[in-house]
Amino acid sequence: MARSSLLRIVVVGGELLPDVRRRMQGRGAHVHPDPTCVDLAERRKAFPRALRVSGPLGLKQVRAHLEQRTRNSSM
Repeated sequence: MARSSLLRIVVVGGELLPDVRRRMQGRGAHVHPDPTCVDLAERRKAFPRALRVSGPLGLKQVRAHLEQRTRNSSM
């Protein structure tokens, strides 16, 4: 899968944020932009490993982005 089709995610203050423009600073993790894939990555604790951080990370913004993306594509 091409990197351009993946969603880049960065961590800011313990919260995972979608980096749609791929311009945010810091280490990024790439994931298929699908809620199922994000859920699987969360269960496997892939985000803390990929981003080299410890502790719980919030996915609220990422889930909101995916929900918005789904709504826009169904119109």
